[in-house]
Formats: sequence, C-alpha cells, structure tokens
Amino acid sequence: MSAEATNPATPAPATPGTHRRKSRPRIDLRRLGRAALLGPATRDRLPDAIGHVAEAHRAHHPDADLEPLRRAYLLAESSHRGQMRKSGEPYITHPLAVTLILAELGAETTTLTASLLHDTVEDTDVTLDQVREEFGEEVRYLVDGVTKLEKVDYGAAAEPETFRKMLVATGNDVRVMSIKLADRLHNMRTLGVMRPEKQARIAKVTRDVLIPLAERLGVQALKTELEDLVFAILHPEEYEHTRELIVENAAHGDDPLADMAEQVRTVLREADIQAEVLIRPRHFVSVHRISRKRGRLRGADFGRLLVLVNEDADCYGVLGELHTCMTPVVSEFKDFIAVPKFNLYQSLHTAIAREDGEIAEVLIRTHQMHKVAEAGVIALGNPYAPAPDDPSDGERVDPTRPGWLSRLLTWQEAAPDTDTFWSTLREDLAQDREITVFRPDGGALGLPEGASCVDAAYAQYGEDAHACIGARVNGRLATLSTVLKDGDTVQLLMGQDPASEPSREWLEHAHTPAARIAIQRWLAAHPATEDPAGGAPAPGAARHGPEAPADGAGAQTAGPETAARPAALPSRPLPARPTEDAPGARAANAVVDLPGASVRLAGCCTPVPPDEVTGFAVRGGAVTVHRVECAGVARMKSTGRAEIGVRWGDTTDCRVTLVAESFGRPHLLADLTEAIALEGVAIVSATVEPPSQQRVRHTYTLQLPDAAHLPALMRAMRNVPGVYDVSRAHNAAAAAR
Repeated sequence: MSAEATNPATPAPATPGTHRRKSRPRIDLRRLGRAALLGPATRDRLPDAIGHVAEAHRAHHPDADLEPLRRAYLLAESSHRGQMRKSGEPYITHPLAVTLILAELGAETTTLTASLLHDTVEDTDVTLDQVREEFGEEVRYLVDGVTKLEKVDYGAAAEPETFRKMLVATGNDVRVMSIKLADRLHNMRTLGVMRPEKQARIAKVTRDVLIPLAERLGVQALKTELEDLVFAILHPEEYEHTRELIVENAAHGDDPLADMAEQVRTVLREADIQAEVLIRPRHFVSVHRISRKRGRLRGADFGRLLVLVNEDADCYGVLGELHTCMTPVVSEFKDFIAVPKFNLYQSLHTAIAREDGEIAEVLIRTHQMHKVAEAGVIALGNPYAPAPDDPSDGERVDPTRPGWLSRLLTWQEAAPDTDTFWSTLREDLAQDREITVFRPDGGALGLPEGASCVDAAYAQYGEDAHACIGARVNGRLATLSTVLKDGDTVQLLMGQDPASEPSREWLEHAHTPAARIAIQRWLAAHPATEDPAGGAPAPGAARHGPEAPADGAGAQTAGPETAARPAALPSRPLPARPTEDAPGARAANAVVDLPGASVRLAGCCTPVPPDEVTGFAVRGGAVTVHRVECAGVARMKSTGRAEIGVRWGDTTDCRVTLVAESFGRPHLLADLTEAIALEGVAIVSATVEPPSQQRVRHTYTLQLPDAAHLPALMRAMRNVPGVYDVSRAHNAAAAAR
C-alpha cells in the first residue's frame, strides 16, 4: 500500500510509500497484463493473473471460497479484452489492481468480486441484469453503485450527480465507497500519463471529496497514500522540500526512535506485558504538517512508536508502565478507546521524552484495533451478513452507517440543484471532526465540530425545527447560537405556534448543510415576509404578525383592560412602574406594630401573604412593608433604620409584580395576558422590554383576588410556550428610595 507508482509526476527517489512498512511486493502490471491476455490453461483453475489477489485474500479469510473471484475475473477479462489504459497496460490490469488493494486491506469475497467487475457495466456490453444473474443481487448493487453516470445524459453535472448516486448507494452499503476509494487510489498512482491540468482537476476532487470520505470511513491506509499523491501533484515544491527532509533524516546514522522503541520493549518485558513495538514512519503530508507546526524537525519527529497488544486492558497496562518508568508528556494523552472517534478509530495516544529533549509520540492499541485503524469499515468484512443466531434472514441493517452519513443523505435530498449539492458536499466534508451531544431522553445526536443549537434543532426535528424557540445546554438556558461541545446535553425548547418561522440570522449560526438548506428553502419560499424593524429578527424570535405588534418589538404597556383584549396592546411610551410612594399604590392588607400608621406594600418586592415581611417607617407617618429577602431591607438596616414588626391581616386580595422571562416568538404577549386573564387576575400594568440575545423580559403588576392563588398563577404563566421562568420582581430602583 505505498505511493510508489507508475506516476511520473512523483519524484523517483524516496517516494511516500518507501517510508512505511510494506506488507507484500507490488504487483507487476505489465506481467499481469500478459497473463491476463494469455489466460489460464483450463477454465476451472484460478487464473494465474489473480494469484496475488487470492494470496492476499486468503491471508485475511483462510476459508474463503475463491470460485466467485475466478468467474468474475473471467467475465471481466473477456469483456475488457482489447481495451488499453492510457498508461499502455491492458485495461484488465486496473480492476485487478483495485481488487488487490481491497484484498490487502481484508475485504471479503463479495466486495472483491464486485471490484473485479466494477467497470464492466460502464465500459463494456455487460449489463447489470447479467451481473445479477451470475453473481447475485449484492454484487449487482455494488457494481451499480460505482458505475458513473453518462456525460451524454448529464453534461457538466455528470461528476457531481455520480457522487450523489454513489453516496446514496453507500448509505445502504458502505462497501460501495470502499471500491470507489480503491479505484481512485489506483488511478492516482497512474495519473502521470494525464495532462497536467487534468491531473490537477482530479487531484482537487480527490482532496475535497475522496480523502475526507476515506477519513470518515476510517480507511487510513488509503487516505494517507491519497494525501501524498495529491500533495505531489498540487504542491510539488512543498512535496520536494518534504522529500529532502525525509532523505536527509534517513541518511543520519543514529535513529532516536529506534533507541526509544528498545527502551519501551525493555520496560514492557520487565512488566511481563506481551507487546509488539514498531516504528511507524510518518507519511509525507504528516511530516509537512509537523514541520510547519514545529519548525526545525528532530529525528523522533519523522515517525511514531506503535505498541500492539492482545487485550483492551493491556493497552492501559502499557500506558501505566510507560508513564511510570519514562517521562510522559501529559498534554499529549488522549483516550480514543474509551471514547472512539466517529470513524471507528480506537487507540491510546501519549508521548514520552528523553533527557536530550527528543519526544516520541506513542500509539497503543490491540491488533484488532490496528486492523480497523488501517482499513476502517473494510476491516469489518460483510457488515450485512446476519449473525448465526440472528433470525432476521439477512435484513439490511447497516451497523457501520455513521451519523455523518445519515446527515449527508438527509440534506442531499433537499439540495435544490447540482451546484448547491456539489459545493455543500465539499463544505460538509471539510468538517473533519465530529462531536456527540445528548438529548434529555438519553438519545444522542452526532454533529460536526462547531455545530450550534440551531444545528441540533434541525438534526433532531428536520424542518419542524422552524418552531424552535430556545435551548437548555447542560441544564442552563442558552441562545440558539451557542456552539456545542462534545458530551453536552441539549434540551431544545419548541414553540407550539404553527406560524413560527426561522430567522434569517439563524443562517449565521447554522454549521450543518441540513440546517442551512432548510432555512434557505423557507426564506426562498417566503420572500415577501419582512422583519418588524426593517432588519433580521434575533435568532429564536420569529417575525411578528399584525395581530401581535408588540411581541418583543419594543417596550410596551398594557392597562387593566388588557386582560379582556389581550391582542390590542397600545403602542405608546412606557409609564413608570408604581412604587410605594406612587399615588395609585394600593393600601396593604397588613398590620404593623405602630398604632395609627398607614401601611404601604413596597413596590420593589411586592410582598403578598404568606411572605415573611418586615417594615420601615417613612415620612408622613406611613410604614412600607418589604419581604425580608428584599435588597432594600439590607440597605436600610445598614443605615441604622429601625425595623417595625408586621403581620398579615385577614384580607386576602393583594397586588404583586411578576417577571416572565421568555424566548421571543409571535403572539407571546397575547398568550401570556390570556393565561393571566383565565386565572381571574387583573393586570394593573405590563412592560415588555426590547429583546436581547433572543430573550424577552415581561414585567406585570397584577391584582390578585386571593394571595393564595399566586403559585397557580405563576404555574399558568410558565406553561405558556416560550416562557422559561416566572419570578417575583425585585426592583432595585424602588428599593433605593
């Protein structure tokens, strides 16, 4: 699996593959081509031309039936006979080389069979029906999945639509993309025969689409070689510089990695831990990245140590011994065993330092983890074959279909045209890290790194997320623009109003294609809808209809008649809220220990029975009554003012000020005032402050017929969709007087 190639664009000395451990010799394409033309001596023998494939396949699957491979080769060879590649070999050498790549990675027989036939339907007279008749539906599906769409039918859209078709097929069977990745790798190895401009075009598509797909499917062996080949074509000067660095390092006599590997072997041998310690040279792109990050490279920077053990527990045993007996670089520790990457990757990462400052990165994993780390989904064999005790009779349930692929398949259905799909696909695949967030019900959402609550809403609810009005992240209220982190718990707050609409500002916080496309589709379908203030509404605050002009648009006030007519709020300046000294302040139903004194309830905390209260004398022979926890009480006590005892009398009607915190949405003020009216409570005044950070603050002064009814009133207000908290008011300005 190296990048040594029939690729003139790649410099001959020190190609990327020469610095990685090889598994078996490269197949000789010209000799293979001659064998393909001569064919076998008898029709029931395994053809000599696929001997390398059979050997590699049996190394992973000793009991594999090779008969399907024999028949697939015979059909492919006879169908492609007479066709030649631009490089001069018989065309059959291409499907053979692609199949060998997959066989070396451990692909099962069905994948190899389809790989041998992957170009027959596209380039020969073989039909999909013939493939089904001879090899079954699975092979037919895989061959169809990688067959290109004709430019005659699709024109310039043929390539993006081919990828769309291939991705949809991959959603049902990930082996489709495995074949495509191996196909592209072999084409990249032999790309040197193409014109430079065509090399660059193919390399760019490989960089933008195929390499990210290889990463997401965990096929690191293909991904790293593709990266090096693309690097050589698109950045020849940087590639040549990196090659010189590698050659120069190899010329040095001493190898710090070899010394450190021997130290690790000694430590593990003394700890009685069976382990294989290998040196893994970095591929070209990795060396280039390290050099840009660290500047001048040292010997240990050109590779990493790989420790392979038998059991998961041994991984942690190795880690403990290395951290105990050697000097660890703690900041480099990562545990991808307990928390695997989204592409199936599992390993422990750490680093150890020598006294001379050389630092070696160490990867610790089991042999099975290593197999999956190299081959990804290919290493899983046939993920669709039912287990021996599985009565599902082969039902196609793909355990390897990851969240990113499900999201991709969802948004591509909504992509309005080929150009949008193609550009969005590249943007989506550029997001190469994934996080997992959890719903309160225990379910999980896979999202790309950098996703916001807007993305979580559309991932969970699709286009119903237009009605999202807010979120709680880890139990705390958060704006929809909040960027989520791996492991966060997200509760999405959904409005009940069918008229709820997304805001144009949501596009600024939408990180996923599914969210952006859904919002853009809604905005495109409603071009005449304008924001109330001539600009975009705040995220989470949908546009307001004429029947609710005051919902979050500015400060508004309602009088007692509002309860009867909740939607007819006047648009006029806000009067000052009543204080204890205001002329209209209501007489208190409280008794004070000061004969002849009049009683007033403090406007800063509006106490009601059965609140614990205290009083203070003010000018005019009156006593103001405060809740004991009121900030004004502490202030007056600090100035030496004497408290006056207060107790509640027999009357039960009272006045109270409540503050409702909510997310903005249409008709919210109307719904709140209606809820208050249904509780039989009169509204003395109402204040709605301008929205801030998607939130709206409502302040109501209310006349209750019975103070005992206050908890029920507050519950009714909290039950209004969009309202997340209702509390008693604390007015610092009033308390200061």
